[in-house]
Amino acid sequence: MTNDPRKAIILVSGGLDSATTLAIAAAAGFELYALSFDYGQRHRHELKAAQNVCQSFNVKQHVTFPLDLRVFGGSALTADIDVPKDRSEHDLETGIPITYVPARNTVFLSLALAWAETLNAFDLFIGVNAVDYSGYPDCRPQFIEGFEKVASLATKTGVEHSGTWKIHSPLISLTKSEIIKKGMELGVDYGLTHSCYDPLSDGTPCGHCDSCQLRTKGFEEAGFSDPALNPG
Repeated sequence: MTNDPRKAIILVSGGLDSATTLAIAAAAGFELYALSFDYGQRHRHELKAAQNVCQSFNVKQHVTFPLDLRVFGGSALTADIDVPKDRSEHDLETGIPITYVPARNTVFLSLALAWAETLNAFDLFIGVNAVDYSGYPDCRPQFIEGFEKVASLATKTGVEHSGTWKIHSPLISLTKSEIIKKGMELGVDYGLTHSCYDPLSDGTPCGHCDSCQLRTKGFEEAGFSDPALNPG
């Protein structure tokens, strides 16, 4: 009989949602394995943020997986397409924006699943959100539920019934302000995180893309100052 903690893989982008998700997994007592992706995103500054966030939580292992989705394009994050700026609240809540990367979360979770099998881990954490999100179809509860079923069908572990897969999406029904409040309670240093889709070369957030707008709104509604913009 062993009392070793259960292992969990957490997708860590470097943004505030994934940092909060990592904190939730840590608070639940999991042994932390973090997975980030260098997928050709124009906002690669987030990878340094992911590294810093993982170090702050003393993860057991942090893997950055090279995966160049620029070969497919189709998104303002991976192709020579302008990132939308200063969209209205109505526009933010309508349709699927050009910053959507085709099937990104499906790809990411599939690779996390592959790593999980080698670790004998059955818990995967992803910081998707279906409230304050930019219309992405792979951030919905239906997607998470569907992928969990796929995991049980597509793996040796699932077929042999040697474990039960669980895709944890603890932020899925929270507003951005609720996410920030939760993270503050768990000691997340949001000064380490990076959310901007189109930062300057030194990593300075543009302040105008969808992600920056949602982040600003979240901190304002939570009643906190964003430490990434106001350090000290």
